[in-house]
Amino acid sequence: MTFNSIEFAVFLVVVLVAYWRLGARRSQNVLLVVASYVFYGWWDYRFLGLIVVSTVADYWVAGRMGRTMEPVRRRALLLSSLGINLGILGLFKYFGFFVGSAAAVLEAMGVNANVPTLELVLPVGISFYTFQTISYTFDVYRRRIEPEPSLVTFAAYVAFFPQLVAGPIERAANLLPQMRRSRVVPDSSQVASAAGLILTGLFKKVVLADGLASLIDARFSDPSAHGALSLLIGAYAFAIQIYGDFSGYSSIARGVARLFGIELRRNFEQPYLSTNITQFWRTWHMSLSGWLKDYLYIPLGGNRGGKLRTYRNLMITMLLGGLWHGAAWSFVVWGLLHGVFLSAHRLRGAYEAPGRPGPPTRADVRRIIATFHLVTLAWVFFRASSLSNAWEYLSGLTRLTDLSSPGDLSLSAAFILTVGFGVIMVVGDLLDRSRGRWARREQLSPSLLGAAAGMGIVAIAVWSGGTAAPFIYFQF
Repeated sequence: MTFNSIEFAVFLVVVLVAYWRLGARRSQNVLLVVASYVFYGWWDYRFLGLIVVSTVADYWVAGRMGRTMEPVRRRALLLSSLGINLGILGLFKYFGFFVGSAAAVLEAMGVNANVPTLELVLPVGISFYTFQTISYTFDVYRRRIEPEPSLVTFAAYVAFFPQLVAGPIERAANLLPQMRRSRVVPDSSQVASAAGLILTGLFKKVVLADGLASLIDARFSDPSAHGALSLLIGAYAFAIQIYGDFSGYSSIARGVARLFGIELRRNFEQPYLSTNITQFWRTWHMSLSGWLKDYLYIPLGGNRGGKLRTYRNLMITMLLGGLWHGAAWSFVVWGLLHGVFLSAHRLRGAYEAPGRPGPPTRADVRRIIATFHLVTLAWVFFRASSLSNAWEYLSGLTRLTDLSSPGDLSLSAAFILTVGFGVIMVVGDLLDRSRGRWARREQLSPSLLGAAAGMGIVAIAVWSGGTAAPFIYFQF
């Protein structure tokens, strides 16, 4: 079981009070480790051992790498770290998938396959903290950072509970220096900005994401009961849901971390305002896309070695990115689709300048709409329970009748809800994209801020009455 909202609020207040009363850096880090382990163990204490093993192994490996200059030994140490981390991840997340897929192939060839089965519960957040520790050992290996001498500080970096189970995937170069220094109590402006992030995240999650969950579930669970327009609404709704759900969690994580005097990186920069698929991946789940680029795409060769190798590297990177999200062929297809999209964009000779995109212009609207629809098409595979479910959903988009399942929201109500939430999402992103042109939030009228916060709280209270849906990325 996981914390409910009330339990988490009480937990957070208790930890914050103790954290700021301690004052000393080492004591604060000890408390962060204990609190993070309690937070994770509340779900299932048995899986705490996996975090401890990963933490101790990478702490030891990095320390050894820092004490040797021999390339062969350093490479062997890096491979041992990769073997431990990817071995644990592979066993718990992919063993059943690969064994089952192999058995299906053998059965298709007429071979009666008696293969071992192993039903394992997937530890929540294992993909996130595994990638975080791998990035640390890689950076030590590349001599980009020095090994962390304190096991307590390193354990706090690995298990920091605001971002432990769904990111963002923090780099050691950003988070470890903050863990090494003493933190001071946030001032009133920092507390206000943290509260704003938390409130924004809750609104995205509780209102935008959870408010659409039932109509999405109804359509994906039985696509045959819906016509083309109904299924199209469901696809658009899921695009809104997953953005609200995941960016909402990231905002909450950043806000909670700020209360501890720690800054986490932004994980989203208005991705649905992207004018092309490359820009989308530079603004969606940026901690993962950056990880895939730095620790997979570039080591594979990146864009060096000619066009064919570049396309190959893109396809491999996105295929493995799809598998990172889940052990199912639907995720593989989702990743491959994005690999095709990225390769096609590069094939056109298009270049996307790095950095934060500026506010969209009227000329960008057509490209934004086209990019959004490519992304939404791929989301069908991401959301579907299986490949057959995805194909059934896509084939249903060609039906001309409009059916609603019994007890489901009527088609008109689903349309109004999806369009309304979509408008809220777009307006919010437009304001965020243009934030450099506006006064800083702290300088806005207190009455305006109060009114906005009050409406957000009311909306959260109204929409929180239904069954709470778990964060989508908890399963990864």
